[in-house]
Amino acid sequence: MIKHCFSKIYLLLILVVVISSCQQKRPGKPRVLVFSKTAGFHHNSINQGNAAIQKLGLENNFDVDTTSNADRFVEDSLKNYSAVIFLNTFGDVLNNYQEADFERYIQAGGGYVGIHSAADSEVDWGWYNRLVGGYFGSEPVLKKATLSISDKSHPATKGMDDTWEITDEWYTFKKLYEPVKVLMTVDKSVFNSTEVEKTPVAWYHDYDGGRSFYTSLGHEEGIYSDPKFLKHLLGGIEYAIGKNYVSDYKKATTKQVPAADQFKKVTMVEGEFFEPTEMAILPNLDILVAQRRGELLLFNKATNSVSQVGLLDVYHKTEVPNVNAEEGFMGLTIDPDFEKNNYIYAFYSPKDTSVNRLSRFVFKDNKLDMASEKVVLQFYSQRDICCHTGGSLAFGKDRTLFLSTGDNSTPFDEPNQKYVSNGFSPRDSREGHEQYDVQRSSGNTNDLRGKILRITVKEDGTYDIPAGNLFAKGEPNTKPEIYVMGNRNPYRISIDKKNGFLYWGEVGPDASNDSTGRGPRGYDEVNQARKAGFFGWPYFVGNNYAYNAYNYETGESGAAYDPKKPINDSRNNTGKKELPEAMPAFIWYPYGESVDFPQVGSGGRNAMAGPIYYTDLFPKETRYPDYYDGKLIVYDWIRGWIKAVTMLPNGDFDKMEPFMAGTKFNSPIDMEVGPDGKIYVLEYGSGWFSKNPDAAISRIDYNPNTAGDSSAKTGEHATGAAGPIGHQQGTKPKGESLIEASDCKSCHALDKKSVGPSYKQVAEHYKDNKDAQKILMDKIKNGGSGVWGEVAMAAHPNIKDEDLSEMVKWILSQK
Repeated sequence: MIKHCFSKIYLLLILVVVISSCQQKRPGKPRVLVFSKTAGFHHNSINQGNAAIQKLGLENNFDVDTTSNADRFVEDSLKNYSAVIFLNTFGDVLNNYQEADFERYIQAGGGYVGIHSAADSEVDWGWYNRLVGGYFGSEPVLKKATLSISDKSHPATKGMDDTWEITDEWYTFKKLYEPVKVLMTVDKSVFNSTEVEKTPVAWYHDYDGGRSFYTSLGHEEGIYSDPKFLKHLLGGIEYAIGKNYVSDYKKATTKQVPAADQFKKVTMVEGEFFEPTEMAILPNLDILVAQRRGELLLFNKATNSVSQVGLLDVYHKTEVPNVNAEEGFMGLTIDPDFEKNNYIYAFYSPKDTSVNRLSRFVFKDNKLDMASEKVVLQFYSQRDICCHTGGSLAFGKDRTLFLSTGDNSTPFDEPNQKYVSNGFSPRDSREGHEQYDVQRSSGNTNDLRGKILRITVKEDGTYDIPAGNLFAKGEPNTKPEIYVMGNRNPYRISIDKKNGFLYWGEVGPDASNDSTGRGPRGYDEVNQARKAGFFGWPYFVGNNYAYNAYNYETGESGAAYDPKKPINDSRNNTGKKELPEAMPAFIWYPYGESVDFPQVGSGGRNAMAGPIYYTDLFPKETRYPDYYDGKLIVYDWIRGWIKAVTMLPNGDFDKMEPFMAGTKFNSPIDMEVGPDGKIYVLEYGSGWFSKNPDAAISRIDYNPNTAGDSSAKTGEHATGAAGPIGHQQGTKPKGESLIEASDCKSCHALDKKSVGPSYKQVAEHYKDNKDAQKILMDKIKNGGSGVWGEVAMAAHPNIKDEDLSEMVKWILSQK
């Protein structure tokens, strides 16, 4: 009897498991969503495509909804569709919230169909690249061509002849995803290039829980009435629909993006700083701040006040006319065992000697003990010139200390010289022109400038060289402290606390356009070093874009440098002639819009690397949501944005998305995570070399339960996401509002000189020039230097002419 009961229970359990494992079919006909949003080029064939797919639905028993509205990409909407069709979408068409919900839709069993320029969409979203199977690679070719059918077992190619002759626009592809199963290819001869290797046209694959079909056909309007193409497209749609199961969101692994209004910027203190450079958060959440002019300040969290607790006698100003020294008190960090030893580390330029110095001090009882100074490391730095100091400090695994150093070179054109750098890399190795030759520093294996150093500081203040640096101790013509070389101005560094990867922002050169014979335009970079390496400067920039050799005596250009075998043949080089193979940048972007990373925008630039966030390192009560676990936070001092970067398990870039979009940060110069798991931001303020009323320390709070609550503690001011300043013009002149919403304030002020002239000085200078309007509009759009000193003005190629006109009118009205 007992045995019989157990048998019944066992069979019942099996039945429950079988029933629960069966996926439920959708009631009624399948429904698909056709999405055709474009952010840039718009295909004329979209209307024909929508009509053709609707007709296919009527004839083949599935319903069709069409839209160009990305608001449909939310879970409650997407779950109603068996497949989503990207019909000639182009550019960045979904925001980060919609992207996450679309990932979850596919993971829940949804289907995807990509048509033609769907492969030219969302180029900085790696998951989408793998879903679609590849990205558009080069200039398309429109002509008649012959297709070869390589797989006739799929519904999209079933019953086709071996070849198919058709006229359309043909793509080559980059970042092809290996698991895709190619259905047809086009003859290579269509591209008139011997470099084209793979020429797939259509493919399919199962991906991340769902199904994906892509065809590069679909450019021409007439193709949507071609029976062969329609049969091909129908087969792809039917494959994507699959068995028409209900979406199973229990299988979704992507987390949804936390709501923007759950994050608040809390201004802890404002208007108390004079050129802050770097901060260090103490275990009790007090904050030390270095100021370039030598002061060490302490923000006391308990009293919500700032006081000076130390002063270094630093070189921070030159008497040379029209030259801005950037040295001073440049870098600051605390020892990993600060609670036990009270050690802090300062990187500064002592006033009495031409070196940049790394020292260790004791900071105890809220006071810097000057007598405790231990000079750890120092190296020669040329004085009375501009620019590039680097100066960021960060500890990595096993107490290794990283220090960034700038190239200590002048990037501007040398006065009274016929042949100059013109915003490209300065490599003038002629005798007497040393400050214009970066090869003496960044490209020199025997010099500590233009590097990121890595050492292990011992208890007595001396240091060891950890294993894995770029050059072994004792290797001729090298410095063993070098971990990374080929840096221009690595201004903020960060270390991954788990895998030890090094990240830094690299402030790039000023050239606005590529030049045949000179090399690429300028790029800022965010870089990643998984091991020691050479990162290119001054021979390469961005994605290993190569400069040309250049003779400053004759103005003649030579061959482009070879990233596999860079050669430093400068007479100012004291190191090795042949350098290590150059490593490309992790993220790179110019003054203009970026093809590879479109979210970064355009205009002035100053890339910075923030922390890599790990939720399990911080208290549950105050840390951020798991969505940000493992993400790198990057930011731009000039543009003011913050981005969260998702990486693959091996560290490769996978996605970039906004963080705190719409919240105003006033030239963020440092960013760290405190022991409470909150991000703290040191804001330099709007003007250069001055005490700015908007210089501040801010904290980013997360509240999962309160949306729209702007309350803050006494003495603190909280702000949420604000709308674009340019739309909040009120009674101000349009030109003034546009300037306030731009990055102009980073270099200019109304009535005082910053790194650039004041608006009143500009108006006075051009008051009698009948061409002033055109001259200034061209200057803002294209950038340049030479009128007001050495410092180059950033190009702003994407400001509309009508907006430029209003901005210049307002500037000229200030005379």
